[in-house]
Amino acid sequence: MDSLQKLNLLFISLAITIVSLNIATDLPFIEVKFPNNNILLRTTPVKNQSSSIPSRVGSDECRLWTQVCSDEILRLAHEPENVAWLKRVRRTIHENPELAFEEFETSRLVRTELDRLDIRYKYPLAKTGIRAWIGSGGAPFVAVRADMDALPIQEAVEWKHKSKVAGKMHACGHDAHVTMLLGAAQILKSREHLLKGTVILLFQPAEEAGNGAKKMIEDGALDDVEAIFAVHVSHEHPTGVIGSRSGPLLAGCGFFRAIITSEKSGSSADLIIAASSAVISLQGIVSREASPLDAQVVSVTSFDGGHSLDAVPDTVVLGGTFRAFSNSSFYYLMKRIREVRIVLMEQVGVFGCKATLNFFEEQNAIYPPTTNDDGMYTHLKKVTVDLLGDNNFAVAPQVMGAEDFAFYSEVIPAAFYFIGIRNEELGSVHIGHSPHFMIDEDSLPVGAAVHAAVAERYLNDKRS
Repeated sequence: MDSLQKLNLLFISLAITIVSLNIATDLPFIEVKFPNNNILLRTTPVKNQSSSIPSRVGSDECRLWTQVCSDEILRLAHEPENVAWLKRVRRTIHENPELAFEEFETSRLVRTELDRLDIRYKYPLAKTGIRAWIGSGGAPFVAVRADMDALPIQEAVEWKHKSKVAGKMHACGHDAHVTMLLGAAQILKSREHLLKGTVILLFQPAEEAGNGAKKMIEDGALDDVEAIFAVHVSHEHPTGVIGSRSGPLLAGCGFFRAIITSEKSGSSADLIIAASSAVISLQGIVSREASPLDAQVVSVTSFDGGHSLDAVPDTVVLGGTFRAFSNSSFYYLMKRIREVRIVLMEQVGVFGCKATLNFFEEQNAIYPPTTNDDGMYTHLKKVTVDLLGDNNFAVAPQVMGAEDFAFYSEVIPAAFYFIGIRNEELGSVHIGHSPHFMIDEDSLPVGAAVHAAVAERYLNDKRS
């Protein structure tokens, strides 16, 4: 055997030894090549071995929760590098708003961040939605949801990261919701070794229009999930303050439109009087039938009989909304409006008219009340107080606004909560759906921390 052959055998033995060592110690693998009978040894990184993936963080003491565990999560959320990243993500989403079921680039951004964090996910759900998961892959399963869609509003806030898309704006804070959930994902990934189950992250399209939650559920978003949480920014609370309540928090919401026309073409029926009679009947449902202790609304908010001042119209269109905080009251209102249609037909018939009524059910315009489960609310409050202190949790008043998170809360125990963004110095004081709406970005790490703590402690408590 010549010296070259001996040298080759020596290198082959060395390569085998190094590869065996890497397998045993989980170090980066060695790529072995033999170009032109020469041996080349080169380190090859393991797939997904990147500095972007969060390092394991968290004391093993957190297998039994203590104040140290809450402090660790809050510290991770407020690390300067993390806060800067959260702001970049939120501003990128804000500059590029997308309407319901059009959130393709927003979804792409989310998936890019999940890939960077080495978090597995399923895509698409409900056209642009994502279902990601962190943890053991087994039970119990708890979900946290963020909505992604923007509104057809022209932004009036002049700042560096103003919407770049004419007529579209994140005027309800969904850009912040997505960012907070991504922030929670990064925290939870770094603490994955401590998770006693699986956290499901839901990035949902079309909350504003289209009942994206219903379509997410149809596509399996809640498979195996036993509880779910979500947040919404609120100008009613100071920045970083969490607000919620047990039981009904947001109203159920529906819409209706009645079209009143002459029964015979060329008739001189007075449609204005007929329609006015219908308005009085509709407005009387709540004032005459509802308990004053059970907040309900039936409001006629639109009345269109044309613009002529010297002619009776041949069509009058009226419409409005109905809202209530309990399912029984909500569907009772819907039933009574249908019954009023029958009375309406009789009333307008007196004036020689006919009427049709539309609840826009085919357009998914019916939202049930959002009701917080007592147990999930108690869990949320306990986690928040331990994380942020008593002064940063408030019992929120009921709100007549609606949310399609209600569809999740109809299926499994749920808790919906607000996070304050009010900062008068910044001008963050405007209600959602305003072209002047803006947020205090100091709320971003707080929201990320609350999401992460709520999810991790839920799993911890279930296994304790």
